[in-house]
Amino acid sequence: MIERARVAVVGVGNNISALVQGMAVHRATGSLVGVRRPVLGGLGVADLDIVAAFAMSAEKVGKDLHEAVFAAPNNFPRLVEKLPPSGVTVRRGLTGPDEMERVTEEFCGAEVVLYAAPSGREATARAYAEAALRAGAAFVNITADAVAREPGIMARFAEAGVPLIGDDLASQFGTSVVHHSLLRLLEERGLTLTDSYQVNLGGTEDFRNLVEHGESKMRSKRNALDGAADQVAIAPLGYLPHLGSHKVAHINIEAQGWGGTSVSLDLKLKVHDPSGGAGVTVDLIRLAAHALREGRGGHVTEAEALLKSPPPR
Repeated sequence: MIERARVAVVGVGNNISALVQGMAVHRATGSLVGVRRPVLGGLGVADLDIVAAFAMSAEKVGKDLHEAVFAAPNNFPRLVEKLPPSGVTVRRGLTGPDEMERVTEEFCGAEVVLYAAPSGREATARAYAEAALRAGAAFVNITADAVAREPGIMARFAEAGVPLIGDDLASQFGTSVVHHSLLRLLEERGLTLTDSYQVNLGGTEDFRNLVEHGESKMRSKRNALDGAADQVAIAPLGYLPHLGSHKVAHINIEAQGWGGTSVSLDLKLKVHDPSGGAGVTVDLIRLAAHALREGRGGHVTEAEALLKSPPPR
């Protein structure tokens, strides 16, 4: 039997709530609904053990992880009525450079560090990556902050034989994936793109944070559109608390077909944003653990399709 992957999570928000609860559902029922790869790198969906968790919120620090995932401002719905105690107490995250040694030591029991803190804090993301590197743990950055895209950081992970995966996960069925697929279909069918736009509205705390610190997220969204980004307008992210963990996206595409005739498409997409993230995160963690166990450091090529902004080749 393969050894479970040991994971430390940074940030105990909606994405981690969705991940933790989803794994609990799978363990209890064996359900593979929403799972693309039941086994990846020899690891099953439930072959992940969270051994450490870090947060900054007073409502979460000091609590058991399975209690903290339901603490406000998290608003992802309950998939299970109750979670038994995990035995993992949420610890205070990095508050300054003088705490690097403490966090590094707390990472030492983990094979993979999952960085799921709010986007828009690039220096913080890179500090956690440094702590993971010192601890010899693979680092997975699912936020829009540039970590894996920084050549110097990637080179150090590669030299140390430690995997670095990032940046910014591409949700299972989110705006970027759908928009990119439609634009690619347009090209494949011989139509000419005139212009396009997307609007994203959400009610999670991460959305609220991105409204205030959205520069890195907007860059990452454009990266996900490849060469069509110049013809696509992306509206500033909108925070609507009453949406809860739902994200609502509106996509418009204007194009020309044979003889210059017009083609117009308007689409509305509504999803639970954290759920779409967790369905990809579970694969990224397993890819990182597998690469670490094989002694492959630096960029993990197999993860590229699951990311909005993988490192440039």
